[in-house]
Order: sequence, then C-alpha cells, then structure tokens
Amino acid sequence: MKTWHELVDLVITGGYEAVAIGFIHAYANDAHEVKLAQALREAAPDLSVSISSVVSPQMRELPRFNTVIANAYVQPQVADYLGRLVTRLRETGITAQVFMLHSGGGLMSVETAAEQPVRLLESGPAGGAIFAAELARGHDLDKVLSFDMGGTTAKICLIEDGQPKTANSFEVARTYRFKKGSGMTVSTPVVEMVEIGAGGGSIASIDAMGRIQVGPRSAGSEPGPACYRRGGENPTVTDANLMLGRLDPENFAGGAIPLDPALSEAAVATKLADFNANDAAFGITEMVDENMANAARVHTVENGRDIEHFTMVGFGGGAPLHACRLCEKLGITALLIPPGAGVGSAIGFLKAPFSYEATRGFFQRLSQFDPEAINQTLAELESEAQSFVAQGSEGQETEIRLTAFMRYAGQGWEIPVPLPHGTFTAEDAPLFRDRFEAAYRTLFGRIIEGLEAEITNWSLVVQTRLPAPRPVPAAPEQSDAPVGRTRRIYDAAKRDFVDAAEIDRTALRPGMSADGPAVITERETTTIVTSAYRACAQCDGSLLLIRKGATT
Repeated sequence: MKTWHELVDLVITGGYEAVAIGFIHAYANDAHEVKLAQALREAAPDLSVSISSVVSPQMRELPRFNTVIANAYVQPQVADYLGRLVTRLRETGITAQVFMLHSGGGLMSVETAAEQPVRLLESGPAGGAIFAAELARGHDLDKVLSFDMGGTTAKICLIEDGQPKTANSFEVARTYRFKKGSGMTVSTPVVEMVEIGAGGGSIASIDAMGRIQVGPRSAGSEPGPACYRRGGENPTVTDANLMLGRLDPENFAGGAIPLDPALSEAAVATKLADFNANDAAFGITEMVDENMANAARVHTVENGRDIEHFTMVGFGGGAPLHACRLCEKLGITALLIPPGAGVGSAIGFLKAPFSYEATRGFFQRLSQFDPEAINQTLAELESEAQSFVAQGSEGQETEIRLTAFMRYAGQGWEIPVPLPHGTFTAEDAPLFRDRFEAAYRTLFGRIIEGLEAEITNWSLVVQTRLPAPRPVPAAPEQSDAPVGRTRRIYDAAKRDFVDAAEIDRTALRPGMSADGPAVITERETTTIVTSAYRACAQCDGSLLLIRKGATT
C-alpha cells in the first residue's frame, strides 16, 4: 500500500490534470479524504481535486465513487468554460451575477457549478420540469405528467402538488436503448424523470426481426432529418410526421426551414423498403408513441400512481405533435399545451428558485433512535445549504424540505420519506415509523409487519420561496375557432388520412374551441388534435385538449 506522500508524488510525476478521491467510509468520516486533498493542493495548487465526501457524502461506495470520478473528469473543462463565460460577460459590460440551473431544479452560483459540475448533468430537462410545475400551480392541478420531447430524447416527469418528483441518484451513459440498469449510477440530487431516445431527429431502421425501430441514434441538427435538405439520408421522426401531413413543409419553424417531402419519402423508401411508404411513416410515429406510453406507464407504476388520474403537460418542439396520441394510449383525459411550448425548458430556467440540496449518509435504526445525533447532522446540513443559497438569495425568504431515505432492515434499497423540518426528540420515533409506513404503503400497497425500519441517508433542501402563481381563470363560453384552411393528416386511431381544420394559434382567444381532427400551428411547434379530443383556448394562452364526452 502506498503512503500519502507516494500517492502525491505519483500524481505530480504523472502529469494528471484532475484527481478523484474516494475512501470507503468517507461518508461517515471525511478526515482522511480532506488530508489527502490538502496534501495534493499544497504540492500542485493548480490541480483539480474532487473528494467524495463533498461531492456525494452518501452511503454506498460504488455510486459515490462513480459520482466523484464523473465530477473530476469534467471539472477542469467546465471550470475553464464557466471562467471564460464570466470573463466575456464582464468584457461586454454585463456585471450581473451568473447562476446555473442544477439537476435538482434550482439555481446555484457559477462558483459552485465550477466546483461541482456533476450537479449540472440533467439541468436542461430539469428546466422543463420547473416550467410544467409552474403551469400546474397556475391551473390548480395537483397531479401532472410533464412530457418534454425535443430533437433527440423524450422526458417524462411526475409533478404532484406543484413540485417535480426528485431523487438522490440517476444513471448516465446508458448503453442499451436508455434501459434502466445499463448505465453508470451517479448519486447527486436530480429531478427524477424517465428518458427514452425518441425525438424529432431519431433515426428509424429495421431490426434483425424485420421490425421498425426508432432511436436511440439521432440525425442531430447536422445533417438533420432527410427533409432538411442538408444531406441527411436516414428517415427520422420528423420525416414521418411530414409524410403524414402533421407538418407544413412551407411553414416549418415559421418558414425559416423549408422542408422537402420528396426527400423524406425517398429516405423511407430506401431504408424501410419492406414497407409501403405511408405505412412505414405511420409505423415510425406509432413506435415512438408506444415507447413513450410504455415508459410513462412504468414510471407511474414504479411510483405507486395511477396514470389515468394525471393531466399531461406537453412542451418542447416535438411533444405537441405526439402528446394527444400519447394521451389516447394512456387513457389520460386532459392535456395542456402551454404558450411558448417550444422553448419550455428555457422558460423554466427563469422560473427556478435559488436552491441547494445537502445530503449526508447517516445510518440509524429506529430501535436505536438518537435525536441528538440526528439534530446535529441536520444542523450541519442546514448550515451547508444555507451558506450556498445565501450566495444568490439576497435576503429572500427561504423554505426547507427534509427527506430521510428509509428501508426495512435487510432490504437492499430505500425509499424517500418526507419529514417536517424542526428539532426532534425521543418522542418523535413513532413519527418516523408512521411516515415511513405511509410512504411504503403508497408505493407497494402494503407494509411488512414486524420488521425493523432504518435510516440510511438524509437530504435537506433550502430554496427561496416561489411566489404564488397567478390563478388562471376559467375560459369564457366557447365559440368556434377561426379555421384558415383544411389539411389532410393521418389520424392514428382511424388508421387513415382525414380532413383536419388548420388553425393559427395566434388567432385564438380565450374560450375559442375546435373539435379534432385539427392542426393548431405556431412558429415553434404544431399541436395535433386527434379525432377523439377537443381543443379550447385558455385565459393564459394555453391549449386545453379534452377527450370528447369527458367532464372536467
């Protein structure tokens, strides 16, 4: 075994740019990690050093080591990029503070982001979840399924009581069609969502069994779908939607990107030659929709929820094209397409609170409940989180959320258990047990009598308090939406082309409605209203799609 001095010499002579330090029990005692980090920094002040007890101080060494390695791998590049970004902003006269959105759905300082870039891994999708949560609060919806579909992926997230569901770990670099368990587990706070490789640029192909498959390979923006006229030769979801009449070739992206249907048809005919062209295009979109529906079903079942009780919120450039069909498959009655849907994640960045989630591994069985040790741990977590939030909150009112991760003794994994923030006493042990059993029953439908319960990890979130959203009033009595023209589109439920009313979204006023099949166009995206739904413009500019015959 090498001594610390030998390790330091090995790093210096090896010319390494970054080092990840992970000791097996550092979540409980970080003294040795800190000493080694100090020795490295003294010997090489410019060396990037990441230690697991700072980046991810939680139980389970494999996810913790994965996390600190990932942080060390990207830290020099991210720190350099953010440093140049801030410098360029200052040179152009922008002196405002720079903040970054982290994977947990809040803002943090650029200095924290440079030190812990692993917290940025899922920041883009997290912005979309914040956007959907803001919409849910304004419409007084307590159960929302957000559906974000862009060019390469589709993301689905549960939002309850105005808050996106969060987790303390997620997977990156999945190798098998984004399948759970095929990637590297990273333990850092994140908005929990299911993600599949299905977007506008996802490439369709024929597998070994002669079936149409879509993704995870993507044509990207260069060369992009075949219809972009930039040399793309593979059929994509965008090509299929164009062939099915769901996109206007002359008015895509407000006319900025004219599309060529002939190129789409040629790509489909060449790569999917075993199928009739229109059947192949329908197969592409149906495969994408079914994959997303399956992912949404699994995600809600894993969280002990009934998906039919949720309202879907669709955003991103691709979601409005597919959301209504997705609702048909899932049995969802109501769908909201918000204004600015094509840039929903960017809007979510502007809605995010300033927040920090402090985590700590601290094992304790309820039979050995030690309130003093718990209170000391929580005080340290709160001090850590408050110090980070203070960098950008500027005296704003904050709120605290506390979560214990608990399990039955002998189980291999734990579940999140929300707890009231405060000082605990010996009399609070039954509270922990009651909250754990309530959460366990919600997920699994039953509890296990006679087994000991135990706590493994803690999470404490401090965030600035979000302002109450302006309630969206009910739309007035309905009137017919102005129809510009009719368009032939393929209706998946009817398995045929139908005449659909084409409506300019900018011409809609609150209360205007249209029965499907209909196509509602705007610069950033297009909303497809299938024959089973009716669309009504809301007072905040949203489109509410309701299943015909349903009461809501």
